[in-house]
Amino acid sequence: MTMAETADTPTTADAPAAGRRSSTTDIALIAAFAALIAACAYIGGIPVGGGQVAITLQTFGVMLAGALLGPWRGFLAVSLYLGLGAAGLPVFSEHSSGLGTFTSISAGYLWSFPVAALLTGLLVQYVARGHRTAALWVFLCAVPGMVVNHIAGAFGMKVFADISWQTAFTWDAPYWLGDIVKILVVALVAAEVHKAFPHLLRRG
Repeated sequence: MTMAETADTPTTADAPAAGRRSSTTDIALIAAFAALIAACAYIGGIPVGGGQVAITLQTFGVMLAGALLGPWRGFLAVSLYLGLGAAGLPVFSEHSSGLGTFTSISAGYLWSFPVAALLTGLLVQYVARGHRTAALWVFLCAVPGMVVNHIAGAFGMKVFADISWQTAFTWDAPYWLGDIVKILVVALVAAEVHKAFPHLLRRG
């Protein structure tokens, strides 16, 4: 083995250092996306529909986390965001916070956020493998997560507003168009990011 080959060959001592760098990067990405979702919750805040649940960009941040970070880091980023809100930081829509938010009329949407990010991440990482730079593929992978979010949102309205399923889905209906636009933007952004950083989902 030549000196050049020795210099280029990873040593046992290099492995723990690389692992630490990877872990640090993962933690930074999870924290950054939790902060992004919190910021998105402040944009909009316009109550609409029969349930008067505010329209924000939360869904955009949640789906983007899944599409860019993959299933597990996306799940952890959204879970961290919810944990901060539960702990009392005003990171939810209309600057709300606390455990009471998880039993409010919008609770179903919040409950589904980690699942939506996880599902989107799984589909982008495994189903769209080799096609992550195509916005259409990312968009199609984000649709099931959005559907889960709306079903859970309607369920929360039914439970906490004590209304029928029909009324719950009627109240939820005004949010569909906006969320379709949001995941379209998610797809466009994610496709470009994956072009620039093709190994971003190597661990998910």
